[in-house]
Amino acid sequence: MHMSRLLLFIFLLPSFVFSQKISTIEEKTSGLKKYPGFFNFYWDENTGKIWIEIDKPDTEILYNSSLPAGLGSNDIGLDRGKLGNSMVVKFSRTGRKLMMIQPNYEYRATTGDAPEKRAVEQSFAQSIIWGFTIEAETNGRLLVDATDFLVRDAVGAASGIRRLRQGTYSFDKTRSSIYLPQTKNFPLNTEIESTITLTGGDDAGRFVRSVTPSAEAITLRVHHSFVQLPDSNFRPRVFDARSGFIPTSYYDYSTPVTEPINKQFVIRHRLQKKNASGEVVKPIIYYIDNGTPEPIRSALVDGAKWWNQAFEAAGFKNGFQVQVLPDTADPMDIRYNMVNWVHRSTRG
Repeated sequence: MHMSRLLLFIFLLPSFVFSQKISTIEEKTSGLKKYPGFFNFYWDENTGKIWIEIDKPDTEILYNSSLPAGLGSNDIGLDRGKLGNSMVVKFSRTGRKLMMIQPNYEYRATTGDAPEKRAVEQSFAQSIIWGFTIEAETNGRLLVDATDFLVRDAVGAASGIRRLRQGTYSFDKTRSSIYLPQTKNFPLNTEIESTITLTGGDDAGRFVRSVTPSAEAITLRVHHSFVQLPDSNFRPRVFDARSGFIPTSYYDYSTPVTEPINKQFVIRHRLQKKNASGEVVKPIIYYIDNGTPEPIRSALVDGAKWWNQAFEAAGFKNGFQVQVLPDTADPMDIRYNMVNWVHRSTRG
């Protein structure tokens, strides 16, 4: 009889555990510092954790990683301001799991035929970038512990160093953490930064040794941006090899069989006129790193402004502008188009 009761308890225990009511976000984040913005997030001073509130499941956003504090080696190339992967992602829920999914837009069907689009989507793999556990929920808003996602080698620094035969390093969690001074929130973008340390380096090459205080530990900073995508009114422009533009491309399987499926478009800013005189709705503004020394800073401003002559000739009045980044602005804030000044050990 005793054994029967024990077996019954073991059988019912999982059902009991999973039937427990999940906490509300308000309960889970009580006492934590809240950063309101695009994705509300919460800072736990005691544990060093960041909790992110996902209120836009199944809505596509832009995710970008970058390197605000680099290695300083011209030969390795992990420079301050280096961009990592930029990708369109969405969050999808399955039970207590929340997946961060990157759709495969390299292959698509630009058609209104839903079955045709579905056939293409199911023919090519998508990528689940990360899996989170939902820890709390309030009215469809989901709370996840995002610390492990944010505090990691998101830019692949260790693999880049290894690929150049400059040492075998691995991410050291004990020497890595959230970097609060550059962790901020805005209405259209969420910016979170971390300090990461790569350790190892018994076989460190001379490029690493020349720029690190101790070659056994490389400490960098990684920045994460979550950004609201713009509306769908942007009009793509077909790429012409004679134009001098840089192209982006994808494969369109809704293309007639007599035409090539590779479609190329120019990478460009969204610049629109608001009246016949050529005034623009929103000018293109590039910011020169305020850490650039003089007289180079002024030379960069003056030189970059020459581009406005081409925009004026095309009928865009003051369509292209160049300014020095204000001291109150963050150069890693993805809203700013930056011209970064990067120091390297070889000064070049």
